[in-house]
Amino acid sequence: MRFGVTLPNLGVGDDPNTIVELAREAEEAGWEGVFIWDTPYASDVQDEVQETFDAWQLMTAIAQQTERVLIGTMITPLPWRRPWEVARQSVTLDRLSKGRFVLCVGLGWVPEGGSALGEDPDRRTRARKLDEGLQILAGCWSGERFTFIGEHYRLKDVLFLPKPVRQIPIWVVGAWHRDQAAWPKKASMRRALRVDGVLPNVFDRSGVSYETTNDDIRAMADWIRAEHPGSFDVVCEGGGEKEDVNADPEHIRGFADAGATWWLEAVWWSMYRHPGDPEPMRERIRRGPPKID
Repeated sequence: MRFGVTLPNLGVGDDPNTIVELAREAEEAGWEGVFIWDTPYASDVQDEVQETFDAWQLMTAIAQQTERVLIGTMITPLPWRRPWEVARQSVTLDRLSKGRFVLCVGLGWVPEGGSALGEDPDRRTRARKLDEGLQILAGCWSGERFTFIGEHYRLKDVLFLPKPVRQIPIWVVGAWHRDQAAWPKKASMRRALRVDGVLPNVFDRSGVSYETTNDDIRAMADWIRAEHPGSFDVVCEGGGEKEDVNADPEHIRGFADAGATWWLEAVWWSMYRHPGDPEPMRERIRRGPPKID
């Protein structure tokens, strides 16, 4: 299992260098990945507006001030972006980081009261746009001319250069239902199988989201191995509910034994208790990854 931290792009005050410094300290402390919220507007995350910074510019600065850590978004709502622009941004980061970028995508979250930015709330529409967006990313990164005619996007005879340093990994949010009998359509997980990794989101029959358990990961990993015999990442995030306590190593070891390949420590929890104060996040980062051996 590999270990990373998830950092917010807000909640640390008005200096974006603070987030870059936290990422650099994560590398020094032995973490293997740094992932940044790709959230454009803070009031979609909590009621009070906070100073918010662009995730892609933060990742650019992190790429230039680190040498080893994997860098990625957590997550990019691809249906609310122009896929060709995300393709260009991704290749630029891939080149700047010398092949250390991973793109994490999903449908995008719509708050119960609706988004202040007017994104489409219809889940099926966003799912179709996500599928088309993934196809466009592949075409843009191929280094060959291509045309795409879809329901939502159209590109004619385009060629994007340069190609990535390597094939940029994509992780996508995948919906996993505990009750397999109530899951006649596995479109979300099958989408994940077309890329390089999954960020699990576990639901019950009624559509209520659950906290992911070892049994969920084991069932999901078994299904993935049966459908996808190659290399594939299963990425879990958690911990941080109490800013002074590391994630339980036994809990994480259970995920690793069940088939998870990455653990992302949610150090961002402290921003809710200490708005504008990055020190609790810094202190957790400096303790380094959980010890599960």
